[in-house]
Formats: sequence, C-alpha cells, structure tokens
Amino acid sequence: MLPRVGKDFLVRIRFNWRPLFQGRYLLITNTLSGGVMLALGDCLQQTREIYREPKRVREWRRTGNMFLVGCSFGPMLHYWYIWLDRVFVGKGLKTVVKKVLTDQLIASPVIGVWFFVVMGFTQGHTLSEGLEEFKKMFWEFYKADWCVWPAAQMINFYYLAPKYRVLYINTVTLGWDTYLSHLKHKNSPPPAVTNSSGADVQQGASPSSTPLKEKA
Repeated sequence: MLPRVGKDFLVRIRFNWRPLFQGRYLLITNTLSGGVMLALGDCLQQTREIYREPKRVREWRRTGNMFLVGCSFGPMLHYWYIWLDRVFVGKGLKTVVKKVLTDQLIASPVIGVWFFVVMGFTQGHTLSEGLEEFKKMFWEFYKADWCVWPAAQMINFYYLAPKYRVLYINTVTLGWDTYLSHLKHKNSPPPAVTNSSGADVQQGASPSSTPLKEKA
C-alpha cells in the first residue's frame, strides 16, 4: 500500500498530465514528442559517429533539422491514426491486421518520402534531389521498416487507446530514429572546420592536404 502522500502525488501528476492527451493539446503533444525523439535519435547517432571518429564535431544544426522534421511527422501521424481508427473499428485480430497492413503499405512509404524530401529542404536541396535520394535509399529503408513496425503496430492497435498512439510510436522509435539519422547522413561528408587562417578544412584531412599559396 502506498502512503497517503504517495497517492496524492500520483493523483496530482495524473491530473496535470491529462490535458496533454485531450482535444487540441493532444496534437501539440504528438507534434513536440515527434520532434524531441527524432532529435534525440540524431544525438545518439552523432555520439556513435564521434566515438568512431574522435575528430568529428557534433553538428547541432543537423540535430535541429531532425527536430523540425520530427515535428512535421506529428500532425501527419495524428490525423492518419484518427482516419485509420474510423475506417477499421474495433480491436479484433482481423481488424488489427488490416490496420497494420494498411499502415505498412500506405503510411510507411509516404513517411519515408516526407523524411528525405523535408530533410533535403533543410539542407538546401531541391524537391527533385530529395526524391532522388529517397529512390536510392527506398529498399534499404523499407526492408528495415518491415522488420520493425508490424510487431510494434500490433501492440499499438491491439492494446493502446487511440489518444496514446502517436506518443507510443514516438517513444518506441528511439532506435528507429537513430537508424534514420544513420541512413540519411551515412554518405554525407564530415562538416568542415575553420582553421586559424579562416579557411575551411575538411575534418580528417591533414594540414598538408590544403593547397599552399604560390610565392610571388
């Protein structure tokens, strides 16, 4: 049995958090949680990259871009799950399987396109460049997606109330968000750093690799 103080504390927490999962606040919760988790996934991935290459510098702008893209996922998933729950009503096994298949066949490719295109925009790329990158990464992305999401979505659709769907996805996807950061940036060159003379030097390059000015 919990002491009286402990019970009051839990009730107070429940009362204060309840509005975050009701009405318009639910959309805000879903939006911000998507941004926070995708940014955190990028932080973990960059920590891994720095561990492997100690000369690398953490790119906070990249993490900020991931946060913005994650926030853009929130409204999309919010309304997608509302539509899905209206079309497939109930928690029977057949209904849940239909939801999972619909989610995999429609939502997953759309989210993949959105991720690469919007991340491309944040990096100054055009729409066609973002789509081209998605085409190159699609099968690697989609095969990994099928390994992770059907099982996670079975739990989501079978056990959870609709208002917790996006928060659940945003929470359990920390590993997936780390993978997305890896997939998006694995072929990107390390950021340039500025040397004492003000010139940009590629990380990992030796000083001798920079061009020298010819003597007059």
